[in-house]
This record gives sequence, C-alpha cells and structure tokens, in this order.
Amino acid sequence: MKKFIFFYITIISLVSFKGNAQDAKFYVTDKISDKYAYIDVLKTYERIAEKGYKSVDLFKKLGDSYYSNADFNKAAKWYCELFAISNDLEPEYYYQYAKSLLSIGQDDNANQILEKLKQKSGTTKETKNRK
Repeated sequence: MKKFIFFYITIISLVSFKGNAQDAKFYVTDKISDKYAYIDVLKTYERIAEKGYKSVDLFKKLGDSYYSNADFNKAAKWYCELFAISNDLEPEYYYQYAKSLLSIGQDDNANQILEKLKQKSGTTKETKNRK
C-alpha cells in the first residue's frame, strides 16, 4: 500500500512539474518577443516609392499587396505607376490593374487596359503561329 501511494504521489508531482515547466517556457518566449520590433514592409516600400525610387519590382510588390488585401484604390495607384515605367508585363498584371480600376469606378480606363491585354495576347499568338 505504501508503494502504491508513493508511486501515485510521484506521478502526480511529475505531471504537475511538467505543466509548470511548460508555463515557464511560455512566459519566457512571451518576454523575448517583446524585445523584437516588427517591420511593416508595405509601409517601408511606400516610403521608398514616395522618395522617388522607381522600379518594376517595387511597384509590382506594392500593387500585389494592396490587391490581395482588396484595397483597390491603392492597388490601382501602384499599378498605374508600374504601367508608366513598363508595358512588358505578365498578363496577370493587366488583369489585376483592370479589376482594380473597375472596382473604383474607372470603367473606361479598365477597358483600355483590357484592350492592351487583348492586343498583347493577339501578338503573342500570332508570333507562336508563325514559328
């Protein structure tokens, strides 16, 4: 009987010790995470773009970020900047730019972008057929 009670007390103390150890680890990691600062990459990209830096990659990232967050007004702004410096883009950017414009009520501009997409697709198909 004494062995059974000793065994039972040992198991309970191990289980409670393990639970306390997990809680201690949780609080330690919680305190460590307070020391680190998180960087809002989107805001950083915007500041860089507003200072005058222009690149296709930067405008793609900004446009895609706002497009995926359904902020079509800002997405259209950055896609407009993207199309101002390059027209040699993947078809998805034409579509996303047009959809962003449609969402903010600029139907005529969206139709122009879709026409450019059709022309680009037509020239690509013609080039493939010639080969």
